[in-house]
Amino acid sequence: MARLSIDLRSDTVTHPTPEMRRAMAEAELGDDVFGDDPTVIELEQRAAELTGKEAALFVPSGTMGNLASLMAHVPRGGEIIGGEGNHSFAHEAANYAVVVGAAMKLLPWDDAGRMDPPTIRAAFRHPDDPHDPVSALVMLENTHADSMGQPLPSSYVEDIAEVAHAGGVPLHVDGARIFNAAVALGEPVGALLAAADSATFCLSKGLSCPVGSVVVGTRDFIWRARRARKLLGGGMRQAGVLAAPGLIALRDGPAGMVERLAEDHANALRLAQGLAQIPGVTALDPARVRTNFVFFELSRPELRLRFLEALAGHGVGMIDYPGGDRIRALTHYGIEQRDIDEALVAVRRALSDVGLAPSPIAA
Repeated sequence: MARLSIDLRSDTVTHPTPEMRRAMAEAELGDDVFGDDPTVIELEQRAAELTGKEAALFVPSGTMGNLASLMAHVPRGGEIIGGEGNHSFAHEAANYAVVVGAAMKLLPWDDAGRMDPPTIRAAFRHPDDPHDPVSALVMLENTHADSMGQPLPSSYVEDIAEVAHAGGVPLHVDGARIFNAAVALGEPVGALLAAADSATFCLSKGLSCPVGSVVVGTRDFIWRARRARKLLGGGMRQAGVLAAPGLIALRDGPAGMVERLAEDHANALRLAQGLAQIPGVTALDPARVRTNFVFFELSRPELRLRFLEALAGHGVGMIDYPGGDRIRALTHYGIEQRDIDEALVAVRRALSDVGLAPSPIAA
């Protein structure tokens, strides 16, 4: 693969800031499996404070965070209600089935990434019917990736929590990019998660940490999730070297990495507005860019893999997004406005390379 000078494949490609690297080298350490790594403890306390939950658990990845949460909530043979294409179903190697032993009921969602509350209510299984799995959990994803990173406001989360709790089950939020949602909506993360029983969020995406996610919820839930983490091999020892960047990322104001997510959103909008003006680019409404996601298609979708290869040859990375003809670009720390402008030039050149650029290429 060609060297990518502008990597828009994902916000997981971010590198830690220089301050994060120093903090990793200087972190105060203990043994996290024994529960005495002071840096991990401080990170978990900060995460619980920010999200308004009783306790938190540092885990190596968002996938493990979601899986440990499912293991803590869902009995074997239970059923999870979630949206079609949700991350646990589509992108986590069927771990909900293989490890948890659960089924998943998939529901449609609208262009704002929202499942209909009455449809969720109707999806609950009859508790007295031995033919049915037991409804055990409702799951949301915020931001909602497949709808181009749409943020779900607290009012919607509250509505879904009401449905879940009326059905006697908890609500879990896969909040991999919950801080993007908070910045886009102007709502604190605690408000977005107030009605949820548990949540995960990633440190290693827009928050720019090299490794890690956090699970939050009640103390009892976190104890069960901690046991699940150990079962999965996620018990780490001197994990403070990984937790230290998280403390920097979660600081308030410009000293942290949350507030600056607005720059990523602005760059994503600039990219979408530029792409929408390029002949050969289709299925893109820049007004739908709410966070750091940009989806688009080509007028000849069969050329998209060749286009991506040509684009990489011009130093810009994007990906073929699963489940259709869409191409995805994500903005993140390390991508500046000038990179967006250079990426747009590269897109024109790559389209020309595959025969989809009738207009002159910008210099």
